[in-house]
Amino acid sequence: MTTSAGRPLRAERPPRRPTAPDGLVVVDKPQGWTSHDVVGRMRRLAGTKKVGHAGTLDPMATGVLVVGVGRATRLLTYVVGAEKEYVTTVRLGVATTTEDAEGEVTATTDAGAVTADAVRAAAATLTGDVLQVPSAVSAIKVDGERAYARVRAGEQVELAARPVTISAFEIEDVRPGPDVPTGGGAVHTVDVDARVVCSSGTYVRALGRDLGAALGVGAHLVALRRTRVGGYDLAGARTLEQLEAQADADGVLATLPLADAARATFPVRELDDDDAAALGHGRALPAAGEPGVHAAIGPDGTLVALVEDSKGKGGLLARPAVVFAAAG
Repeated sequence: MTTSAGRPLRAERPPRRPTAPDGLVVVDKPQGWTSHDVVGRMRRLAGTKKVGHAGTLDPMATGVLVVGVGRATRLLTYVVGAEKEYVTTVRLGVATTTEDAEGEVTATTDAGAVTADAVRAAAATLTGDVLQVPSAVSAIKVDGERAYARVRAGEQVELAARPVTISAFEIEDVRPGPDVPTGGGAVHTVDVDARVVCSSGTYVRALGRDLGAALGVGAHLVALRRTRVGGYDLAGARTLEQLEAQADADGVLATLPLADAARATFPVRELDDDDAAALGHGRALPAAGEPGVHAAIGPDGTLVALVEDSKGKGGLLARPAVVFAAAG
């Protein structure tokens, strides 16, 4: 269709959704989507551009992606550092450029003789406080450019090892994988199902790579699902389709309120009216005497601030790191 002047009519934009209340949404990310893709969809569902996520998931991976809406984006800095849990399948016998199924095969080694006992013994050596070389196709910057961009441009990228903690690397199943054809016939692969609990900054792809290296056969991930980030797990996650259906039915996207979101991540410090007013003005409180960030919850159940003990001119005090409820 055109206007009377012959210009094409602009397509009507869909009406903007009502702005969702400040809070977190635990999304069950679908395979093939980037974390940025999910944020884009959530901005439309939440009716606001103020949306972010806590911890990137690879397009191949699925599972828990914690998304913040409105003022809850200020919580994400702290959620990013939380412990994470995954279930994964590692294919022994085939190494790839990306250390997962989306990369090109770089080497094949017959893994048919690898036993379950050998897999468990190798996994044990990769458990605890370890130095891990991140995946070359990670988002880590090298001279101002993402490592994965350099790899895709054909460069060889070597990243420095980093300390991480693998709290659990539990082998749940070891079974024959598919035979992979090669120029000299075919090699036998072995698929390993595992559960991983690890610190922030751990690359599960690199863990699979290192398992294959320890067994002398190479490896890559063929499946990865994040089941938990801190206190947020799959039980509280919803798919994008479920979120859209809920927003359509109720008229606005539902979020986990700020106080409930904070309770799932931090130890709680209950406030009286005077303490809540002081924090609302940005003033410090007597020290809690416990390390780490605490969620300061007011007598009305709202999140007033995040506080942390720190030393200053006034001695050790619980000082506000982020204030959410300004004093009236």
